[in-house]
Amino acid sequence: MPMPAAPVRATAIPSFADALRAVEALLMSGGQRTARRNAWTSVLEDRRRAKDRVEAERVLRQAVSGRP
Repeated sequence: MPMPAAPVRATAIPSFADALRAVEALLMSGGQRTARRNAWTSVLEDRRRAKDRVEAERVLRQAVSGRP
């Protein structure tokens, strides 16, 4: 009597981003990863502040010109 086949498990294929993170983890120490993450956070914060500054300038110009 033949043995039944073992059940096959579906495994997820890692995404390209997952693969890049794995390579990054192998090549970089934790300090470098933290530094890159902090640098990117700073870039995003600078962009947010620039957007806020442009909006504030727009509001001030409208206030000076008397437009609502």
